[in-house]
Amino acid sequence: MENTTARNLWGDFLDQHLEYAFAQEPRVICLSEDKLDTERQLDLILSGKKRAFSHSLLGMQYRNEKLPKIGDFTIITDNQGVAKCLLRTVAVRLKPYFSIRESYAKIEGEGDLSLHYWKEMHWERITLELEEYQRVPRESMIIVCEYFDKVFAPKK
Repeated sequence: MENTTARNLWGDFLDQHLEYAFAQEPRVICLSEDKLDTERQLDLILSGKKRAFSHSLLGMQYRNEKLPKIGDFTIITDNQGVAKCLLRTVAVRLKPYFSIRESYAKIEGEGDLSLHYWKEMHWERITLELEEYQRVPRESMIIVCEYFDKVFAPKK
């Protein structure tokens, strides 16, 4: 792990949870290139309001990203690369976009928590994501719904 703050956060977690000493090293990600969006999402995660991420399966395939799996650890950083918390994937569901429900929008925790907001925001984000590959979103596209628990955050 190249990120020093992420390595330190992982080490602090392992000091308290030796049962994960042989777990696969966590991925380290920043949630957005936009500083305000990153801060907003971090606040939602740290407060416990955001408990899921949504990924476009097609976008993940084009970027050669692995599907998340139960038990995966992820360290979330701010835009300066400072590790802020550790998440653990607790469930992964593949669902067509059209089948996303209001209950899932609430778990994702963004905006007004409505399905309408979720669909608008994700349609726009996925449209931008797929433009690079000359693809467009469809109602039938598969969304990777990654549910997580926040398992560790350093003391302030």
